Amino acid sequence: MDCDRQTVPLSDIDLSSGRFWKASAEYRDAAFATLRREAPVRFFAERPAAAGFDAGPGYWALTRYDDIVHASRHPGLFRSGMGADLAGFPAGVRRFHRSMIHMDDPRHARLRDLIQRGFTARMVRRIEDHVRHKARVIIDDLLERHPDGECDFVDQVAAPLPLQVICEMMGVPAEDQAQVFAWSNVILGFSDPDHGGGYDALLHASEEIFDYALVLGRERSRRPRHDLVSELMHAEVDGERLSASEFAAFFTLLVVAGNETTRNAVSHGIKALTEHPQQREIWWRDPAGVAPLAVEEIVRWATPVRHFRRTASRDTEIRGVRIAEGDKVVLWYASANRDEEHFSDPCTFDVRRSPNPHLGFGGGGPHFCLGASLARVEISAMFDEIRRRVPDLAITGEPVMLRSYFTHGIKRMPCAWTSG
Repeated sequence: MDCDRQTVPLSDIDLSSGRFWKASAEYRDAAFATLRREAPVRFFAERPAAAGFDAGPGYWALTRYDDIVHASRHPGLFRSGMGADLAGFPAGVRRFHRSMIHMDDPRHARLRDLIQRGFTARMVRRIEDHVRHKARVIIDDLLERHPDGECDFVDQVAAPLPLQVICEMMGVPAEDQAQVFAWSNVILGFSDPDHGGGYDALLHASEEIFDYALVLGRERSRRPRHDLVSELMHAEVDGERLSASEFAAFFTLLVVAGNETTRNAVSHGIKALTEHPQQREIWWRDPAGVAPLAVEEIVRWATPVRHFRRTASRDTEIRGVRIAEGDKVVLWYASANRDEEHFSDPCTFDVRRSPNPHLGFGGGGPHFCLGASLARVEISAMFDEIRRRVPDLAITGEPVMLRSYFTHGIKRMPCAWTSG
């Protein structure tokens, strides 16, 4: 299936427009197909991201897979230290989000070396059984609380697992998890009225989660436990430890990204299986053989993080287009994952797609997603429980989408099942 079944003229495309992100997924796929074909490096003016934000100077949009990989793997030329978010947080908020994704080497490398020991494939394998147990408990609870066989999928199925896993890893008590969930919703959904909207809501949530993390980190420094926070606060690289503020910024990044992205991947995954029942049958008939491929296809299909930004450190060119030092460059993973040069039938959902070199976890380089292995385990565990316990669970109404050009999020989505 081609991504440009409808034609969107180049002159009609404005990636900074709220109207573009309110349009259908089919329209956006067609628009990105036009950009890849006619203007793979194109400049767009900026609009304020939300109330309280200023309009930025504009940005270059990269929509081809190869260009995004190139920029990702040349961090000296395309830097993250000037900000990884397209709009750029206002100064009042930015001080709470100085995490690794907003850094360049050597500081980025130092922090990543300290932190990544908790997210290696070996460490994730150690907790895989626990993740699968948590998925079983969530479905147990689902069947007990909803004997009528209906619920909101996002709230009852997709959201609890990544939230609980990441909070447990970080030593967040169960009674605080709902508050962490609320903070993360505001931070990634600040442009959505349902999550407060605008600068004030974003500032308040950022300050509160940062302060919470400061207290947590300092407490674990004094009284370590068997959790990731304690390991991070006592880990050393070349004699250096994380400062309290560095930990707080990382905590914010981890609980927000580790919660929202997997939740949205699972939500988009069940929606895709509902819309493509033959793909569900293929997966359910051969779970062991298909699941690893299906998980990758869900991440490609959903692309929960639509883009990240870089800033050119010097004058350069991409495809003959001059990019000046200091220009913003935005890597549109949502387009790269539909690039016809790298994916056969890119707008077809195929649980057996192989190879599948998607950029759902980034384009490689030093900022490749630390939590990729954990996300794969969580997605696999959740769908395995659905297959075993509620194999006919399906979406029964239109999803309510998050209003965001950054997060491909689903806020609410009804579902129903008859078996369990």
